[in-house]
Amino acid sequence: MTENYPESRRFEKIHTVIHEDSNVASLFVANEIASLINEKQKLGKKTVIGLATGSTPTKVYEYLVKFHKEGKLSFKNVVTFNLDEYFPMEPSSIHSYVRFMNEHLFDHIDIEPDNIHIPDGTLKGEEVRQYCHDYEEKIQNVGGIDIQILGIGRTGHIGFNEPGSALNSKTRLIRLDRVTRLDAASDFFGEENVPRKAITMGVGTILSAKRIILMAWGEGKSPIIKEAVEGKIKESVPATFLQHHENCDFVLDDASASSLTRVKTPWLVSECEWNEKLIKTATIWLSEKLKKAILKLTNEDYNEYGMGNLVAEIGSAEQINLKVFNQLQRTITGWPGGKPNAEDSQRPERALPFPKTSLIFSPHPDDDVISMGGTLLRLVDQGHNVHVAYQTSGNIAVFDDEVIRFLDFATDIQEENKELKKKFKEVRAFLASKQPGQIDNDEIQQFKGLIRKGEALAACRYCGIPEKNAHFLNLPFYETGAVRKKPYTEKDIKITYDLLNALKPQQIFAAGDLSDPHGTHRVCLQVVYKAVERFLEEGAEWIRHCYIWLYRGAWQEWEIADMEMAVPIGPKDMKRKINAIFKHQSQKDSAMFPGHDEREFWQRAEQRNKETANRYNALGMAEYEAIEGFVRYNFNFN
Repeated sequence: MTENYPESRRFEKIHTVIHEDSNVASLFVANEIASLINEKQKLGKKTVIGLATGSTPTKVYEYLVKFHKEGKLSFKNVVTFNLDEYFPMEPSSIHSYVRFMNEHLFDHIDIEPDNIHIPDGTLKGEEVRQYCHDYEEKIQNVGGIDIQILGIGRTGHIGFNEPGSALNSKTRLIRLDRVTRLDAASDFFGEENVPRKAITMGVGTILSAKRIILMAWGEGKSPIIKEAVEGKIKESVPATFLQHHENCDFVLDDASASSLTRVKTPWLVSECEWNEKLIKTATIWLSEKLKKAILKLTNEDYNEYGMGNLVAEIGSAEQINLKVFNQLQRTITGWPGGKPNAEDSQRPERALPFPKTSLIFSPHPDDDVISMGGTLLRLVDQGHNVHVAYQTSGNIAVFDDEVIRFLDFATDIQEENKELKKKFKEVRAFLASKQPGQIDNDEIQQFKGLIRKGEALAACRYCGIPEKNAHFLNLPFYETGAVRKKPYTEKDIKITYDLLNALKPQQIFAAGDLSDPHGTHRVCLQVVYKAVERFLEEGAEWIRHCYIWLYRGAWQEWEIADMEMAVPIGPKDMKRKINAIFKHQSQKDSAMFPGHDEREFWQRAEQRNKETANRYNALGMAEYEAIEGFVRYNFNFN
């Protein structure tokens, strides 16, 4: 857990507990819930818990199930009330919160079925009002909610209480905000399939709970967490109403807490203990705040923004400026694989060995060119032995029309192939009767995976990577046919381990984009780490000399203060990178899962890379067309 001086929390209006990652944070929450259940059980009392759905609480439920299976926890005395449910919604649907709760919790514990309460998505319209009134009454009849678990939406919604929800609102039918529907679009295979309404507990219902724990993971949640914790109470951000509650904690990981003032700019709240990283972060922040190049910052600038003790400690603004300027300058390199025959003590990468075997892990079949296409091209051009490992098939991101288009082509080429024509007819029949969000059968999943594979090979050929250097791992955790994936297992680690063992690369590039809204990038990185840890445990010599560079996916770029290698991309290479992205035609024009940004991936990548270059330029560095940034992962050799 991150500890801070009390005065550093003076901007925070809600108590926050920050853990290093979501796994540790989830265990913390699960332990509190389990303790309350056991404590009340000894007193012969029921524990009433308000439950949330979505990706945020799943690990908490996993721990609760684990405690139960170990004989440490019984749910016989537990009564649950879920926050919300889509409307209309059949309980058997893969999108139903009834099904979600059964799969993640209820099917694995000893809770009494009569003690489970989830809003009913099958009601007739005229029945909803009375049902909601009865839901509130049931909560009151069991003495109210002892502990309410919450996540938080990008708009600041809690439950499905959208912006504009009243402080005293109760359980009711609401219309979903467009941003909420966009965020849910991936689960429903398109925004058009997302229900427009939901039944939700109200803000007033939530605030009546005796204890509230709101959880949030990842950088993507950090802006709304800052607003909810430090901002003014307002109906446009329903989570700010939690500031009224006397027993509410926000349990966060480091990433979701990263925008809080005490984390992002601690010098604004109290005197800091300065280290190299904090000095660099603060100086870049001040430069951008004042729109002045780093070398132009003055003693007065530092003093005015709470960094007078830094000037006193270092000696002068000029010394600080030069120190940080040189650090930034040394991150910039046009030789991502290392420059041969060059003095490399101040360079991000080593000169030797040359050429290197560079292995790029790409979670989906296009992340390599979207996220680091310019660097990939530079590695190839400079003679390195570049391999790409596509970790998942990416098959769920292919539109049904693409399957028909490819099969149509195949049947035209092989007009006499009766078996192929029969197969085409079966596929068309399945897709014609397919319901929104229905999982494809295994065969169609395979076809969609082959489409993504063909596009990845086309991009490799364009970039000059031999087809034999393209590795399609198809990690098993991904192959569910649905947005929700299985946890990774030993099979995923073994596949990754075997590839690393065969290549023994001097360089590894992996997606460090933990803000990926669908979680695939996060799991893929964990699998790589697990495989690497295994080599370290075995004492493999090659891994000790391998550098791991983390790039960011389509969702977010590294902060400049974090970047340890910045690879400039000229206009010509930027165009080549975009052309490589275009090879992924099934993702062109309209991707299945665009996330929060509806632009095409090449547009996002181009703007992000150009913005990074502009920020370097504004700090006083050389002016470049575009830049791709990387952070180096440091091994623990102990």
